Amino acid sequence: MLTERDLIQLEKRGIKPEEIYQQVDYFKSGFPWMQLDRSATIGDGVIRLTEDELSQYEASFNQQKSGLSIVKLVPASGAATRMFKSLFEHLSEGKANKESSVFFERLSEFAFTQELKAILPAEASDEEVLKGLLTTSGLEYGNLPKGLLAFHRYADQVRTPLEEHLVEAAEYASDGQQARLHFTVSPEHRGRFEELVAKVVPPLEEQYGISFHISFSEQKPATDTVAVEPDNSLFREADGSLLFRPAGHGALLENLNDLRADIIFIKNIDNVVPDALKPSTIVYKKALGGLLIWILGEIKRWHAFLGENAVPQDTMDAAEKFMKGFLGFVPAPDFANLNNQEKVNFLRAILARPTRICGVVKNTGEPGGGPFWCQDELGNSTLQLVESAQVDLKNEQQKSIFTGSTHFNPVDLVCATKDLEGNSYDLLAFRDMSTGFITDKTKDGRALKAQELPGLWNGAMAKWNTVFVEVPLETFNPVKSVTDLLRPAHQN
Repeated sequence: MLTERDLIQLEKRGIKPEEIYQQVDYFKSGFPWMQLDRSATIGDGVIRLTEDELSQYEASFNQQKSGLSIVKLVPASGAATRMFKSLFEHLSEGKANKESSVFFERLSEFAFTQELKAILPAEASDEEVLKGLLTTSGLEYGNLPKGLLAFHRYADQVRTPLEEHLVEAAEYASDGQQARLHFTVSPEHRGRFEELVAKVVPPLEEQYGISFHISFSEQKPATDTVAVEPDNSLFREADGSLLFRPAGHGALLENLNDLRADIIFIKNIDNVVPDALKPSTIVYKKALGGLLIWILGEIKRWHAFLGENAVPQDTMDAAEKFMKGFLGFVPAPDFANLNNQEKVNFLRAILARPTRICGVVKNTGEPGGGPFWCQDELGNSTLQLVESAQVDLKNEQQKSIFTGSTHFNPVDLVCATKDLEGNSYDLLAFRDMSTGFITDKTKDGRALKAQELPGLWNGAMAKWNTVFVEVPLETFNPVKSVTDLLRPAHQN
């Protein structure tokens, strides 16, 4: 199937031939559906912190952060094209639609309006306004990533999402002396990100009295996946070369794997708010960090207990209870058939995994995934974040469980990626490769099938210890379309 030329192409990308064979096998067989047991709910997989607990964990984080290395990871490579879909339609069709009408009616309320008007003639037509905003002859917002767009207007400045993430980091992703942030970006826009950082960091450092350490990385070519024809044969370009495509946000597991820190916060680039609305986010981020620190201490304690000779049954029972309540793991029924030492070895292996706390919000009907108890291939019950594409929605029982989810995944994670000795885990060893996605695409008018790797917070973290904590809905304010910037959460 692979030619000598193909092997050279793979070697240049850092891709092993067996990876291609595995991808083609998945194209042929498809990915198995997730087996949902039930949705995670308050008291059964989702923790709701009391006011006392919230204060306790926040205080604990504040007390311990000076001795921790902390980094905030922000996936920021996606272009804002879909955010302006309705405006592109208006421009191409030459007539207004529902969203573009709102855009023009409230144009003065956007943070980018002043910059836009500065490049337009005094009596600009609708077409001139749209071209000025979206195209390379103007602000080029239609091609730029969201992180570089003007989102919020203040009395003396406007801020991009990148700047809002820096301000957030100063409040919770800092040890009191420095704030470390890592942005994943596309190579064509990296220079603009670096220019913006060079401009905005000095005044922020003076304002907050800390130093910012900003780093960037790009999706690695080795994470791209091969495309196939509709009949599952390899898709080849006109020159005979293989076609590779970016493999979705699951490819960023490689970038996360390169980070070295005790605590890693993960949050999407577009989920930011102006300063006046930040307090709730900051309090909960610190509380999740404090809870994670407590859980890591408990993991070490239970791991030590289970390492002793002749572990009593009540100790194992208590360890199991801890894992269900705080690690999202319930052993399969046949666990009861193991002998004492086999049970101990099994429990210690589960404790020795990366750990994540995922903030979840009440489900208000937003499209996307949510928290569920799922059955793995061995019959264990585990907490997972599951997307609709992973569920057999033709199965009425599975559909009912999925649509009945009480909570939604806003991508609000706090992670611990070091082992019990303080060494970094190889995170690639804890993903479930059978949880990828297959999508239908076209290239030069030809139909093809593409494959995405297991999602970063879905299958890429399937074998992590997982905790779900309910966070306030006001901490979730993504910008999916341009008019979302008109919502009260984004007006200052």
